[in-house]
This record gives sequence, C-alpha cells and structure tokens, in this order.
Amino acid sequence: MSTQTGVYHPGEAPYITRTGIEAAFGQGLRRSGLRRTRYRGLDKTRFQHVLTAAALNLLRTDAWLPETPLAKTRTSRFRRLQPQ
Repeated sequence: MSTQTGVYHPGEAPYITRTGIEAAFGQGLRRSGLRRTRYRGLDKTRFQHVLTAAALNLLRTDAWLPETPLAKTRTSRFRRLQPQ
C-alpha cells in the first residue's frame, strides 16, 4: 500500500489480512507457547488452542478497556539520523 495515497497494488490485498493473523499467532507463540502442545490427539490439541485464543482475547480486552497505549516500535539507526 502506498502510504501517501492509500492505494493498494494488485497483489497486496491478501497480505493485508495475513498481517493481522500473523500478529495474533505470533502473540500466541510468545505468550503461551503454542509451538508445543501439552496433549496428544487432535481434539485435545484443538481445545488447548481454543482456550489459548480465549485467554489472549481476555488479555487484549484488559489492555483495551483502560486504553493502554500500544508499545512503540523500534526506530532504526538510519531513521534516528534523520532530522525531525
């Protein structure tokens, strides 16, 4: 997407949705260890993932209600050199 015009390029549309999904999945990996499961079997593993998703939603809601600001992203060294 062009940052100034808000126009999407033809091949970009699928990646817009994917970025949100990847962010949510990454949060699950970091906070609750979704890389490994505690249980054996598809039904039990699925249940663990559903509970993990519910817990992450509760954490997000808890951060959203008091309007906690989002974490600042890292500023690259090159960006820090530019005058503001």
